Amino acid sequence: MSIKRLSHAVYDTRYHLVWAPKYRKWILGERVRDSVKELFEEILAARDCEVMEMEIAEDHVHIFASIPPKYSVGEMVRVLKSVSAREIFLRHPEVKRELWGGEFWEDGYFVRTVGDKVTSDTIKRYIQYHRHEEKTPKQLEFDF
Repeated sequence: MSIKRLSHAVYDTRYHLVWAPKYRKWILGERVRDSVKELFEEILAARDCEVMEMEIAEDHVHIFASIPPKYSVGEMVRVLKSVSAREIFLRHPEVKRELWGGEFWEDGYFVRTVGDKVTSDTIKRYIQYHRHEEKTPKQLEFDF
């Protein structure tokens, strides 16, 4: 994973996302699972997100992806869930009978930021360093 660039940002943002179908139903069988995976990959690619790992289990999904800072995590989850639900109901009408409420996904989701070598402690130490060491601008010294 490398640092990525946009016109006004340089970033390395990675998230682990998890959510489940409504009522935690075991609805993501092989045919539906393949459709969901394909849809998620298309949706994320269209928004310049990089998928590092994805698992579609029968009762929940895991996505490990880099999401550009121009999108909020909540916005990406909303788009993934809404677009995929609409398409799944169109492609697999039998699923609608299993989910009597008319919704495909549960309302909530889990998200965790994921770091590489930069841990919480590293960031804290970096900020503390700047708090203590860079209170005032330092004058350049020259040897003449």
